[in-house]
Amino acid sequence: MKIFKFYLVSALFFIFTANSVKAQNLEKMQWFNEPEKWEIKDNTLSMQVTPQSDYWRISHYGFTVDDAPFYYTTYGGEFEVKVKISGDYKVRFDQSGLMLRIDSENYIKAGIEFVDGKYNLSTVVTHKTSDWSVITLDRPVPFVWIKAVRRLDAIEVFYSFDDKNYTMMRNAWMQDNCPIMVGLMGACPDGNGFKAQFENFSVKHLPDQRRLKWLKENAE
Repeated sequence: MKIFKFYLVSALFFIFTANSVKAQNLEKMQWFNEPEKWEIKDNTLSMQVTPQSDYWRISHYGFTVDDAPFYYTTYGGEFEVKVKISGDYKVRFDQSGLMLRIDSENYIKAGIEFVDGKYNLSTVVTHKTSDWSVITLDRPVPFVWIKAVRRLDAIEVFYSFDDKNYTMMRNAWMQDNCPIMVGLMGACPDGNGFKAQFENFSVKHLPDQRRLKWLKENAE
């Protein structure tokens, strides 16, 4: 019983301490499809997005591409990740945002996408094949915050214009109990590239819900 109480106290301590948000050190991350030009300054990543690059699998268009720049680190368990994004979007489908990726057939990307002269909050969810959902904005915005929360087998995606008030833009399935590559992506399927910027990238570990449920049910 004493040992169990020790673990229970330890778990509760973790719950309180896990709520502190930590900025991810960009210097310790790595590239998938590294672009020709990029730099990190004041913990902000700027990249020149590679021309004719994207992430998409099969559906609607009939082709698969997996060649856009993605700067990532790997996290397990449950977590919250967010970043402030901005870009010099120029042509159709220019985009930047967060990506959560298990492999080339399972990933979620979410951010701003420039379509038909308008800014769109865009989410692509891929499990073997890709789907696409958008929220069209009534005017251009200088930046947007994108946040993703992984809980068990779900990813909730949110957007904000002030990092205070967040609105959900998608809830999607993602396999749990496996590590996920988490990071910053830009894509330029139709154009010659553009500059994208990512600020205040941070990740917060969240307490595991299954473990907390077990501890609660076995507290006596």
